[in-house]
Amino acid sequence: MTAMAIKESPTGKLTLSEIYSFLQKRFEFFRGPYVGWKNSVRHNLSLNECFKKLPKSMSVGKPGKGNYWTIEQNSAYMFEDEASLRRRPRGYRSKLKVKPYPSTNGF
Repeated sequence: MTAMAIKESPTGKLTLSEIYSFLQKRFEFFRGPYVGWKNSVRHNLSLNECFKKLPKSMSVGKPGKGNYWTIEQNSAYMFEDEASLRRRPRGYRSKLKVKPYPSTNGF
């Protein structure tokens, strides 16, 4: 949903506050009394490599604290056609189906 907010912005970048606003306008869940979701958004932006933090330029007209967030160019494919791919958790290894070698000694 965070990627959806960024993708739908005219500039392809949003501040954290703008991401919050998008989510609240678009999804009823984010309008309720529970605000813990904001921490989840911040967590995902900072730890997910597909999001890139851009410093605000003092000359752009929105000076102040904070940054813009955008989607890393090499990760844009993950959010094509409104489908996002889940990353594998760290330390995840796929289970390999290993075919046993035929035993030469009968065991």
